[in-house]
Amino acid sequence: MKEGILLCGHGTRREAGVKSFKKLVSILKERYQDSYEVDYGFLEFNHPTYEAAVERMYLNGIRKIYALPVILFAGSHAKNDIPYELNTLQTYHDDLTISMGKHIGVSSFLLDLSVKRIEETEKNLPKVDRKDTCLVVVGRGTTDPDANSDVAKLTSMLWDGMGFGFATTAYSGTAYPKIDEGLQLVEKLGFKRTIVIPFFFFTGVLLERIYTHVSEMNANSDLEYVYTDPFGADELILQAFDERLQEAKNGTANMNCQLCKYRKQVVGFEQDQGKEQIGHHLNVKGILFEEDEKPQEKQNSVGSKIKKMLGI
Repeated sequence: MKEGILLCGHGTRREAGVKSFKKLVSILKERYQDSYEVDYGFLEFNHPTYEAAVERMYLNGIRKIYALPVILFAGSHAKNDIPYELNTLQTYHDDLTISMGKHIGVSSFLLDLSVKRIEETEKNLPKVDRKDTCLVVVGRGTTDPDANSDVAKLTSMLWDGMGFGFATTAYSGTAYPKIDEGLQLVEKLGFKRTIVIPFFFFTGVLLERIYTHVSEMNANSDLEYVYTDPFGADELILQAFDERLQEAKNGTANMNCQLCKYRKQVVGFEQDQGKEQIGHHLNVKGILFEEDEKPQEKQNSVGSKIKKMLGI
């Protein structure tokens, strides 16, 4: 019997981000078509939800699903929201087994792809010695210090390996320093060029915010500020999913529990140890209906009203 792969996306309010995610889904469907049925779902905003995707796979005869998070680092989405959803869905059918894979995380794939994106950007610019260049790695930012530290670790590895004059980490939200604060600090260092690499799969609200900050900084400074493309559906990302799939199949998709704030008392987050695993996106799950794209639907539908209320 054919097994299934569920690609667990986050969701975005930007149509371009949804299209990029679906492109990745299409590529992985073709990559695994001989052995797996591949489907996808979103944690928030978009359709289908995880529940709809799992039900669709179940009705197609799938009884073993490997759920692969399309998530770079193990913040609350990978540790709480996605497992909570999958554990709930697991209870719906006694003959269904869902095995969750690991997020992409700190890996040679992500390190090599970061180098690739940086070098692509440098090729399109006048030559500046890397010793005169600052690298800013921008993560999404979470309330989990373990996930934030993974971004900082990759920053250090890129700095050491590529020979930049300086490198630092910033975040698009939640964690500090924020991208705008980080760029202001870098400005004081006086590097001729600053390359900003966002650690994001696809475009979306947060990536657009990063690009806006970089563009504004470049326009108002005597120094040069540029940014790279997001990671997208690069072959290195596909290879990372190959590895995560094998780990899920072999039962070796291990998380970093040594510094997990939910298992250990981590300084500054002592109150989070032992917290119940529960989802936090139930109120925005699947709220971006698609009826506005259907000519038979009225523009004052419930979905349209919700969008207007939320400013989306």
